[in-house]
Amino acid sequence: MEREGTDMRYEAAAALLPEELRRAALTLPPPLRCRAEELRLRAGRPMTALTGEEERPLPATVTPRLLEELCDRAAEYSRYAAAETIRQGYLSVRGGFRLGLCGTAVIKGEESTGMRQLSSAVLRIGREKTGIGRTLSPALFKNGRFLSTLLLSPPGGGKTTLLRDLVRCLSDGDGCPARRVALLDERGEVAVMCGGIPQMEVGRRTDVLDGCPKALGIPMVLRAMNPQVIAVDEITRRQDLEAMVLSAGCGVGLLATIHAADRCELEEKPLYRQLLAERVFSLAVCIRRQADGTRAYTVEELK
Repeated sequence: MEREGTDMRYEAAAALLPEELRRAALTLPPPLRCRAEELRLRAGRPMTALTGEEERPLPATVTPRLLEELCDRAAEYSRYAAAETIRQGYLSVRGGFRLGLCGTAVIKGEESTGMRQLSSAVLRIGREKTGIGRTLSPALFKNGRFLSTLLLSPPGGGKTTLLRDLVRCLSDGDGCPARRVALLDERGEVAVMCGGIPQMEVGRRTDVLDGCPKALGIPMVLRAMNPQVIAVDEITRRQDLEAMVLSAGCGVGLLATIHAADRCELEEKPLYRQLLAERVFSLAVCIRRQADGTRAYTVEELK
């Protein structure tokens, strides 16, 4: 199980905002700061804090100028250096935060090459929960061998947070045998790389490939990094599955997340039925939110 943290991460996120928005963010009562997952900014509307399923309005109206200032602050006043992720609609921010952006996409051919006239932004308050995977990690081994594992929960259920700490456990040998881990962080939400340095703790034996599609990245790390485990967040495409089948055939363990409450829901979706049929994964960890807000983990064999 996990315990709720303090509001230090919320305050650190608020510090990234322009001053008038920061003051408004800090009006959120301390008990709600611990539950805040995002600060959402839409031009012409009040800024809001997402706490669970509810968006709570805060006493500041967002303007295009404030959105541009926030983007500049997040990019450390070098949008050119951050152009590759901005064109994909986000910025990884020092300290382990992620800023999603919407506005007018600049399109050349069939690709987005940039973003202008920002209209909204969402500042994701990523929280490390170091240690939540420690008691779980031994169950992912059999006779000293890591068993490829899926982490399952509905959206917002805590898959990415658990994935991050399990990567750390595997990499550092915390509660389990240490392994070399290649982390494919396609959306920049697990390690949150900034200047080549992970802003989240992912372990000392972890190599991070940031911003690369999984179907391209998995063969790359197989060839280049000699991993014992490959970790990815959110399998969503058939190409992802095909790349994972390839890596499993090379004897590499896999750790991945999927939006599904349990195995029954997996079997309802054609892509995931194929995943089960291929027997790429041996275990599933189902994440369930308890009435008190904590989460419990159940390990199930996939046969």
